[in-house]
Amino acid sequence: MNSANNLLWQPTIEQRERTQMMAFLRTVEAKYQLNFSNDNPAEQYDALHAWSVTEKEAFWSLLWDEFAVIGNKGERVLVDGDKMPGAKWFPDAQINFAENLLRFRDNRPAIVFTNEHGERTEITYAELYLATAQLAAKLKQQGVVAGDRVAGMLPNCIETIIAMLATTSLGAVWSSCSPDFGVQGVLDRFGQVAPKVLFTVDGYFYNGKTLNISDKVNEIAANLPSVEALITIPFAGIQHSINHAIEWDDYRDANATELAFTPRKFSDPLYIMFSSGTTGVPKCIVHGIGGTLLQHIKEHALHTDLRREDTLFYFTTCGWMMWNWLVSGLAIGARLALFDGSPFYPSPAAMPDLIDKEGITVFGTSAKYLAALEKAGEKPRESHKLSSLRAILTTGSVLAPESFDYVYRDIKTDVCLSSISGGTDIVSCFALGNPMLPVYRGQLQCRGLGLAVNVYNDTGKPVYSEKGELVCEQSFPCMPIGFWNDKDGSRYQSAYFERFKNIWAHGDYAELTPEGGVIIYGRSDAVLNPGGVRIGTAEIYRQVEKVDAVLESIAVGQKWQDDERIVLFVKLREGIELTDDLRNEIKQTIRANATPRHVPSVILQVADIPRTISGKIVELAVRQVIHGETVKNTDALANPEALAFFRDRAELRQ
Repeated sequence: MNSANNLLWQPTIEQRERTQMMAFLRTVEAKYQLNFSNDNPAEQYDALHAWSVTEKEAFWSLLWDEFAVIGNKGERVLVDGDKMPGAKWFPDAQINFAENLLRFRDNRPAIVFTNEHGERTEITYAELYLATAQLAAKLKQQGVVAGDRVAGMLPNCIETIIAMLATTSLGAVWSSCSPDFGVQGVLDRFGQVAPKVLFTVDGYFYNGKTLNISDKVNEIAANLPSVEALITIPFAGIQHSINHAIEWDDYRDANATELAFTPRKFSDPLYIMFSSGTTGVPKCIVHGIGGTLLQHIKEHALHTDLRREDTLFYFTTCGWMMWNWLVSGLAIGARLALFDGSPFYPSPAAMPDLIDKEGITVFGTSAKYLAALEKAGEKPRESHKLSSLRAILTTGSVLAPESFDYVYRDIKTDVCLSSISGGTDIVSCFALGNPMLPVYRGQLQCRGLGLAVNVYNDTGKPVYSEKGELVCEQSFPCMPIGFWNDKDGSRYQSAYFERFKNIWAHGDYAELTPEGGVIIYGRSDAVLNPGGVRIGTAEIYRQVEKVDAVLESIAVGQKWQDDERIVLFVKLREGIELTDDLRNEIKQTIRANATPRHVPSVILQVADIPRTISGKIVELAVRQVIHGETVKNTDALANPEALAFFRDRAELRQ
């Protein structure tokens, strides 16, 4: 890879010097009498990153101080730091998550909400504090105390954030999913954690449709005996028939004006989040208060350069960890822009319209959204001002190099495009953006500060400019504190530490680049292995989706004649059929831009591609189906009916 030819953007010297990352670097130099200074920002950052990993106690303690985390830090930063899991961060600290997100109580806008019909609501920081105080008082009267679980089956709206803040102000634990989850999908999640209170809505909007969820809520509530109060938010403004529901406006103490934040330990539970659950009942991943807060502050302030004057947006549902990440922007004092609905309704210009209307400065979305926007022929650079926009963040799947090209060609030339990667497992990122560094085509800009991220080969040796397993070699504060109901820790140990002893194996197939960046090639468990050569699925997708007729694709390995062959399924534009000519075009595109080994043996057309409710395609489920195996938990899928397109295909036996 030629760095010069793949350089797409870099900050000016003035921009780089104004970043909070550079200010933090200078603070470290001054405080610890170090010298990271030279003319190469990549080398400066590498030196800062190396220090943050080598001196991890100093780094995380300084981060607490520099961003004035509210709470008692205590004397000790790390105990049993060599254990993973088992390290104890800030064991003497006392902290409350909501108190840190509600540190600002002025009349500046805190949150603006818009739905796909253009209806808009805005709330200030002072109003957010008061609304949280009134709801928290009611929850306290309900008997909610520290350690209790409160759940929300909710859209991405202001009330959801208020419910989370009220819950965590009391030291209780928040868990959420979106209202499009099926009954069993919700019960598989909330049934494990036994919430005392459940928040929901009368219905929701998607792609111009209004969906009443009364029957679904009634069935869910009937099967959650732990729920003592069911609160309904009038989100869709429709008549509902939810049994024993208490209306949102009635579930608050109008006399309450102040919050009494319950102090908690650094590692006490904050969120219970869930794995996708496509291979069984979802894992309940428990994240701690302090680790989540510190990590999010680091990622927002340093890696995204988020400030009070910014408007932060991420297209997400409450069933995806990016919602939790987005909400932490309140700790910076930024204005959050929320949206619920289809990003393509009423037209593909819906999100660019929102950027201009709300003055969004940091726009977060999925890689799939950008690919779909390009396929729709949208060129926002020609149709919109986008004058406020300074950063675009993408995650959810691998951002293809061609999507990097699309952003700089057709959206905006002067923007920091940061592909970010981590997941629910750490409620944050291992590799992400950096406003003081260049953007190179196809690369995530850097490894996160304080995280000893590396890539190992199959023998457990670090490799550079070579594909392997993404790992983290040292403990870090935002590791899960455990899995719910995993008393001996065996499921937690199995999930991350079986591959390499005392090393976190994240499950991504990745490469560290000479520029200091990271390339993600897909999930390790979806890696293809024809003829013993490991191929990341993203390497195939980026080529296939160059073909104009293809909307999206999914590739899996099929056991075949004592080996493995690649089978590619394609979803085509409406009205197009898969012909031999189109098959040959796909194969030639892959062969010309990858290698002959990347070329699939079989290419088949499907009407739809199965994905999780958070939008990720599920290679494992498709691989199970084509081998005649049972997909254990189809309730984890947004469109389980799509699996029928892959089952019993005669072409797979030829």
